[in-house]
Amino acid sequence: MNDKHNQLDWMIEQAKTGRMTRREFVGRTTALGVSAGLASALFGKAAAAQEAKKGGVIRLGMQGGESTNSLDPALAASEVPFQVNMTWGELLCDVKPDGTIDPRIAEEISSSPDATEWKFKIRAGVEYHGGGTVTAEDVVATLKRHTDEKAQSGALGIVQGIADMKAEGDMVTLKLNAANADLPFLMADYHLMIQPGGGVDNPAAGIGAGPYQVVVNEPGVRHTFKKHANYFDSTIGHADEVEILVINDNTARTAALQSGQIHMINRVDPKIVELLKGVPGVQIKAVAGRGHYVFIMHVDKAPFDNNDLRMALKYGINRGEMVEKILGGLGTPGNDFPINAAYPLFDDKFEQREYDAAKAAEYYKASGHDGSPIILRTATGAFPGAVDAANLFAASANAAGIPLQVQLEPDDGYWSNVWNVQPFCASYWGGRPVQDQMYSTAYLSTAEWNDTKFKNAKFDELLLAARGELDEAKRKGMYSEMAQILRDEGGLILPMFNDFVSGVSDTIGGWVDDPNGELMNGRAQVRCWLNA
Repeated sequence: MNDKHNQLDWMIEQAKTGRMTRREFVGRTTALGVSAGLASALFGKAAAAQEAKKGGVIRLGMQGGESTNSLDPALAASEVPFQVNMTWGELLCDVKPDGTIDPRIAEEISSSPDATEWKFKIRAGVEYHGGGTVTAEDVVATLKRHTDEKAQSGALGIVQGIADMKAEGDMVTLKLNAANADLPFLMADYHLMIQPGGGVDNPAAGIGAGPYQVVVNEPGVRHTFKKHANYFDSTIGHADEVEILVINDNTARTAALQSGQIHMINRVDPKIVELLKGVPGVQIKAVAGRGHYVFIMHVDKAPFDNNDLRMALKYGINRGEMVEKILGGLGTPGNDFPINAAYPLFDDKFEQREYDAAKAAEYYKASGHDGSPIILRTATGAFPGAVDAANLFAASANAAGIPLQVQLEPDDGYWSNVWNVQPFCASYWGGRPVQDQMYSTAYLSTAEWNDTKFKNAKFDELLLAARGELDEAKRKGMYSEMAQILRDEGGLILPMFNDFVSGVSDTIGGWVDDPNGELMNGRAQVRCWLNA
């Protein structure tokens, strides 16, 4: 009986999210013994629940905000700036939950047969918040700004592959240094919000063509928005206003959701997931995807410039223990490269790296390290459970004779003062839709966000070659070789891939699980609506 009810609940949820047609719903529910009349009524109710309601204020409580945050999309490095920019900004194209391209400002996308030249037809009449419409020239200027190293853009590794950009009428033409079959996915990178004049004069103005416009910008505290009245897409932007509150404290964020002060929270602590499931009016959304929690070493700084020491630390971490104790099972063990089965062309040939105290001790001895403390910096805001994870890591490494010591850092300023600055720290990645984008953003030698300072000529060569390889088997082989290089020589320790775990009020309608990122890949506040 329970199994039957579970199946029925699942099918109702599918109908609510538009993933099951009436015909399919009725057919499958009647097979469970439900009458055709009741099945039809259930589908009607589910479909009605999916009809967007207009008005109200949607409030989010989020971890991952700091007083140093900027509205410059190039600089977005943590969850709150990401969510903020996805509220006011608009992209050339986005990625749907099913992994296909969603044309946004670009209404048509085409390429040459060899994928070395791409054309984006710019949608007519897309208005900016401050007046005026998006032009092909704005698109080119935006992309050019992100190619400037002075912009410090997280998309630098992506746009560097563009040899020439041209705007003609409503058409943007991009000519690449080498073929890239995945270019539209790269243009969906959340840093590449299209701005008037490319954002050159004032990139932090928060002026874009997205569904909401900025009203209040108080970094580390709150961000409020009002609906952009002339937004081009009527299926997005249902609430009159959106408010994003920075609530870095887990207890306070959860309490705000339970009391009804806010409608959605990110990064639910896995330790309280089961407890929250029993709270009336609260739903837990756990979505498996490409996100991963990491410890990153700068390979150009002692003692991490010694690969034997890096391997000692990679064997000195207990991945299974972390998935169980930190994630509560809501994730899978990682293998020291940032790709899992959620990616196209994933190669599962690699043996899972396990905790091995003897091997760790052997590599540590071979490193010749002087025995001084190896400092691992972390903060509660690095990722949910980051401090506990770091302490578990220290305990297992210490048991292997490695003098790993945890240093707690303040949340505020962590992403500007510690991440990508200090040589060994806790961090996270939300993942990217395709392998090329993930590797280009974080492991290409010249990438602005190369947070392990990994520079490998063979890896770079393979990455560029894979972009233009249209034979999938060969391309998979190239990605596999890149994974091997990074796994065995890089500064990445990846103990676990995490599910995106969010808490959502049952007054929220329109939620769709999205494996591309947490809170519907940053779009929950603009795609959902208030039912009450």
